[in-house]
Amino acid sequence: MLAPGRRTMLGLAGAPGAGKSTVAQRLLEALPGRAVVVPMDGYHLANTELARLGRAGRKGAPDTFDSAGYVALLARLRQRAPGEVVYAPEYRREIEEGVAGAIAVPPEIELVITEGNYLLLDQGHWAGVRAQLDAIWYVDVDHALRRERLAARHMRFGRTAEQARDWVWQTDEPNAVLVEASKVRADLLLC
Repeated sequence: MLAPGRRTMLGLAGAPGAGKSTVAQRLLEALPGRAVVVPMDGYHLANTELARLGRAGRKGAPDTFDSAGYVALLARLRQRAPGEVVYAPEYRREIEEGVAGAIAVPPEIELVITEGNYLLLDQGHWAGVRAQLDAIWYVDVDHALRRERLAARHMRFGRTAEQARDWVWQTDEPNAVLVEASKVRADLLLC
């Protein structure tokens, strides 16, 4: 997949809690100095904007991201301008906000791994993601295990067990159903 002098753009898609970040981290560790991970989650709208729009209770749904900004970043990364470091935002779970410019992508990076729920979605600005990536792999996992992981993550970052369970079923699961429907467009299914 990697070719000298060329940047490869790999997407890892999957439902919330499927293990996309773990797969991305393993790929990164296998290619030290040659790859970088740029997660889609850095493009979450700020909590204040979600509140203004009345979407705070649905954070994580497709319309709670700056999808146009994400596609524009992918286009810049794909272009690989000589001598230009491209900076990407990073989502920090401990503050539940994106942090601008937290991920540096130097021009010599050969592989950009981007991961997120909606890489295969074919609506709105999300439909532009596919054209910016060389391949998209879909990370699939047992649904019960995925929901357990999500609940544990939500509790690790401050929610009670009841709040975590409610968030999984009321917010994460509707998103998971939407994401699952898009997996037929993936180049490879990782189970």
